[in-house]
Amino acid sequence: MNVDERLKKDIGASRRTREAEERKVTEDRTVSDDDRLEMFRQQLFNDALPDLPELPGYHSIWLTTTNPRDSIHRRIRLGYEPIKPEEIPGLEYASVKTGEWTGFVGVNEMLAFKLPMSLYQKFMQEAHHDAPLREENKLAETAEIMREQAARAGGKLIEGDGMTDMYEPAPRPVAFS
Repeated sequence: MNVDERLKKDIGASRRTREAEERKVTEDRTVSDDDRLEMFRQQLFNDALPDLPELPGYHSIWLTTTNPRDSIHRRIRLGYEPIKPEEIPGLEYASVKTGEWTGFVGVNEMLAFKLPMSLYQKFMQEAHHDAPLREENKLAETAEIMREQAARAGGKLIEGDGMTDMYEPAPRPVAFS
């Protein structure tokens, strides 16, 4: 019988990439039975997308490929990186087989991405503290202008409970994880 040595005999060998074989191993990436049981428990309540495991130093997120206002390429410019199957043991089955995102973790139109935690912290600080505080300050300035205009006209501006809360000092920012 003539056997060609170039043919792969091990099905698992086709799943290994040069990057996975050459990357520096910083932690044990094997999946134990206890890990599999925990993944099963977490997924009982999430039948649309599997939970992404924690990647040290990164925030993981599912992104859609179908939103033109929040495109994948925009997110890449912001620092997001696609996740490869070898980075998250147990999700090798969820690698994209065809198209632009071949070889990355994906389910239907959703792709798994990661963002360095330091950048994630800055984004959350801006989105959930700094930007709302700027808007609050604009509202307070507008209310002050209206109060002054009312006083000049001999009137009085009646403010609701929320407006008086804005004149108090803002709380210290909270670290997001």
